[in-house]
Amino acid sequence: MTDATILILLSSVSFMAWFVSMLVGGGSPLILIPLVTLLLGAPAVAPVLTIGSVLGNVQRITLLWKHIDWSITLWQVPGVVLGSVLGAYAFTQVDAEGLQVFVAIALIYMVLHALLKDRITAFIEHFAKLPTFEFQAWHFLPLGFCNAVASGLVGSTGPLLNPAYLSYGLEKERMVATRSASLTLTHIIKIIAYTALGVLNSGLIGYGLVIGCAALPANWLGRKVLEKMSAAQFQTAVFGFIGISGIWMLWQQRAIFIH
Repeated sequence: MTDATILILLSSVSFMAWFVSMLVGGGSPLILIPLVTLLLGAPAVAPVLTIGSVLGNVQRITLLWKHIDWSITLWQVPGVVLGSVLGAYAFTQVDAEGLQVFVAIALIYMVLHALLKDRITAFIEHFAKLPTFEFQAWHFLPLGFCNAVASGLVGSTGPLLNPAYLSYGLEKERMVATRSASLTLTHIIKIIAYTALGVLNSGLIGYGLVIGCAALPANWLGRKVLEKMSAAQFQTAVFGFIGISGIWMLWQQRAIFIH
């Protein structure tokens, strides 16, 4: 496959991935991971997507600056910083391919819980009165840490934190903007760590920039469509994408179950 073909495939799929992810609260890397793996190899996934994600998320911050929830963002900073460094280091030391199975199972569980939560709650309350859990801003410190570690290992955790954002009360532009602020910090630190650990090279940087540049018009167009979506439509799209992401990640790791 020629370099020109690779660049065309990366840019076109990246445009589609970033457009869709604007409407479902994130997750563009999950669409890109199979393609990057096929074209460049599994070791290139994390560094290439990290570089592309910085450009895409910085633009989203610019477009949606006024919607950022800074209380959540500031709580995430310590966990994201430490988790990104640990995750990037672990990426160079271990084979974390199997970790995607646990991420996938978690995503599928979230969808099932959202669909069945009323029945589950009624069943539990039939036997005992349990306190309901409500997310608070400080909860995003440990959540940000765990998400950053996993992201450094496998390249992306997809929409893993989206249910937490929704439960906290973030909808549409607020969720996309706040999520982008956290991801930008995560990816910048990962780039610094990857560079220090000798993972990055000029070729990977170039491919990452192609992905990031294709994200720019996709974000602009996606924002226009997002403005016309209702909160209910957005939430349905978010959980639909979470479920599809979980099933897709399990399918990618099917060899683990076969052997």
